[in-house]
Amino acid sequence: MSKEKQPESIHTGSTFESFLEEEGIRNEVEGAAIKRVLAWQFEQAMEKQKKTKQTMARELKTSRSQLDRLLDPTNTAVSLETLTRAANVLGKRLVFEIRDHAPVKKPRTHSATATIEA
Repeated sequence: MSKEKQPESIHTGSTFESFLEEEGIRNEVEGAAIKRVLAWQFEQAMEKQKKTKQTMARELKTSRSQLDRLLDPTNTAVSLETLTRAANVLGKRLVFEIRDHAPVKKPRTHSATATIEA
């Protein structure tokens, strides 16, 4: 039996982040990813508290359509004030953090993160 030689990887040197940077879409992609996570966290908190959209909108003193925009993972045009108010209604707190870029050789962490804390 002979072992076949494994082909060498064609992927060398470039990172996903550098690709996004080269394409000029890194900020847009990171913003969309953060919003997607926040929308999911809001929905999870609402589900856990058995809070309907109608109830949530009433407590936020806003319309149901405005709440739908907040919960839409693709809608990044939601104000920090709205995100903060929604977190407070759910008994949570919105936390933002700005970090230095990690060195290229080391595994990267997100340069900006947002989470909802209990």
